[in-house]
Amino acid sequence: MEGYEALVAGLTLPDPDDRHVLAAAIRCGASVIVTFNERDFPNDLLAPYGIESQHPDEFVDNLLDLDAAAVVSAAQRQRAQLKHPPIEVDRYLEILLRQGLVQTTKVLATYRTIL
Repeated sequence: MEGYEALVAGLTLPDPDDRHVLAAAIRCGASVIVTFNERDFPNDLLAPYGIESQHPDEFVDNLLDLDAAAVVSAAQRQRAQLKHPPIEVDRYLEILLRQGLVQTTKVLATYRTIL
């Protein structure tokens, strides 16, 4: 992505080093910044740009509501790419859970047999 650099100086966020992320989101017309670090992207500072921050678990949960088959398919592909060593389904779900994807893990666990 190019063309966002000029926006950086005029943006305010709790961590000035994150301004480039907001600038890029504005430039590309994003409506969501997906981040584990939501406190550095407060919604009251993002709202004027039509952007909100979402925890990855909330984002994936929303995607599951929109198209569960696509999310399950993406999880299947991701797990299949983990070959060295191969990751069993339960271990894969455990990794997602440890990363804070609580709701995502709960829903994907119901698809355990096809993951």
